[in-house]
Amino acid sequence: MTTAAGPLSGLRVMEFAGIGPGPHVGMLLADLGAEVVRIDRPGSGVMNPVVERARHRVTVDLKSEEGHSFCRDAASKADVLIEGLRPGVMERLGLGPDELLAANPGLVYARMTGWGQDGPLAKVAGHDINYIAITGALDAVGKRGEKAIPPQNLIGDFGGGSIYCAFGILAALYERERSGKGQVVDAAIVDGVTSLMSFFFGQQHGMIRTNERGTGMLGGAAHFYQCYECKDGKEISIGSIEPQFYAELVARIGASELADGQMNPANWVENADKLAALFKTKTQAEWNEILEGTDVCYGPVVGLDDAHDHPHMKARKAYVEHEGKMQPAPAPRFSRTPGEVRSSDDNGAEIVKSWLGSS
Repeated sequence: MTTAAGPLSGLRVMEFAGIGPGPHVGMLLADLGAEVVRIDRPGSGVMNPVVERARHRVTVDLKSEEGHSFCRDAASKADVLIEGLRPGVMERLGLGPDELLAANPGLVYARMTGWGQDGPLAKVAGHDINYIAITGALDAVGKRGEKAIPPQNLIGDFGGGSIYCAFGILAALYERERSGKGQVVDAAIVDGVTSLMSFFFGQQHGMIRTNERGTGMLGGAAHFYQCYECKDGKEISIGSIEPQFYAELVARIGASELADGQMNPANWVENADKLAALFKTKTQAEWNEILEGTDVCYGPVVGLDDAHDHPHMKARKAYVEHEGKMQPAPAPRFSRTPGEVRSSDDNGAEIVKSWLGSS
């Protein structure tokens, strides 16, 4: 059986099918070479071919004796198990961490949930918008005087969820090298998002951290840190925070009247109005010619379907074409053992059989 490339080559992972951050954890590990067997439920199919790539799938009835036995056998040889069910469900199926770690003391048992394994909300339903709501993250996103705007499901599901779960798995594997023992990784989105907010907890109330939505420097209030519409209706992003970068901005766009008082919030609304009028005099392409590739801290706002065509992204090979679709390339990158995008297959049962046949 061919061994996948990547720094995690040889790592055996069981992934119980789920939605959102759980499958993304499996993708991150699989992209870097892990051998991921995905346990699908009867009747389920592929929900997202990009996030669910590079898997060895097998359909298992978890409530049947045969399915239960298959999962216990696979877990006895796995390095990592990923599950994203509500707390208590895996235990009721007889596949909880106590049972599986007893049979395989080196197993890293990763539990990916929104609320976590305990607490008053642990067993109720929720989604990204709810998880980031109670952490203080959602309250900061939006315009002054208007309702909060959910930033898709990037902050919760993936920023505070799957990335922290993958980080926890790798930390547990590193510790296992010394102790020889696995452990449970309780990866709760509310915990990960709280950690993401560390920068703001370290800030005193002021220009960056404010109590009122849309008034902070990084929240869209500062004229030098927001997006502007161009003549053609497309948008550009300006992030000229440092004084030397701001000076370059005003010089390149011919707005010397804005040179003074950059960090005075009293000037921000008026200056933003002036910049808005100025940026609407040229198209996005024209502003690219003037500002891109300079220290202004600039970038055109690019649509998702067009991001792979941006010259920098293309030069970085940040996207690869696989099975007729442009897909994000594995990240991060490694000098000796790069990851790769691979197709999924239905060979999960054969892969587990090979695990059981190994020493």
